[in-house]
Amino acid sequence: MSDTGRKSQEHPDHSGHAHSRAHACQPLGDVVIAVEGGRFGYGGHSSASVARLEIRSGEVIALLGANGSGKTTLMKGFLGLVDRIEGKVELFGEPVERLQDRSAIGYLPQRQSAAGPIPVTVNELVRSGRLTRRNPLGLGRDDGAVQAAIAVVGLTASARKRVSTLSGGQQRRALLARALVGGSQLLLLDEPFAGVDQANQEAIADALDGLLHNGLTLVVVLHELGPLEPLITRVIVMDHGTIRFDGPIEQAPPELLHMGHDHDPHGGPEPTQGIGLVG
Repeated sequence: MSDTGRKSQEHPDHSGHAHSRAHACQPLGDVVIAVEGGRFGYGGHSSASVARLEIRSGEVIALLGANGSGKTTLMKGFLGLVDRIEGKVELFGEPVERLQDRSAIGYLPQRQSAAGPIPVTVNELVRSGRLTRRNPLGLGRDDGAVQAAIAVVGLTASARKRVSTLSGGQQRRALLARALVGGSQLLLLDEPFAGVDQANQEAIADALDGLLHNGLTLVVVLHELGPLEPLITRVIVMDHGTIRFDGPIEQAPPELLHMGHDHDPHGGPEPTQGIGLVG
């Protein structure tokens, strides 16, 4: 992947490591998401169902499917953000409904806006991702974590700028930093490239590539693989609310990788602050 046009403060040079699945050679760790007999939806109507699914530490999973296939609903089902009509979900071995400490989980919704009615800087936005940390006196460590997260997404030069002055792609990167600042071990991204130009897509891919070598588990809802394709190790394809394919990306039929390019109409309303999972 060429770095042309991205070697600046706002598009950092990560030429020291090329996008690859090298991390896939590492042994997988413990189960971080487990679903048994899960049916998820809204108002009692099922939009996504899974007989059995396990996601292990270190996996990089693309959740694909056509418009309305239920991929966003399934991701929200993992997090307890939609009705669970049947079955059970565990995160890090705990039932999702009883999980108290969610600081290890980062979540970037599909339609979350970074520019709200109250003007905030990039620093302030990212710092809000530390609010659920049980460390009220650890301001020094918070400062370091905030600056590190901003650096990962290549926005250090814009840290003091108001979020509203940034481009749409830069705002998406700021939201990604917010999702990362809690020290996430599990990161769930719903259409991270929606409305983002190519340069910012590649900057996001660069940031994620660097994090994967630290054992991050990544689940991404995508309508096309784009710059993340070299990082993906496993593909789950949703079709009419059920899993049509689940396996290594190398074994996925090409036609299933390009099933749809629209957003999931069953996505439902988005939480405005990432449901507190980013702290």
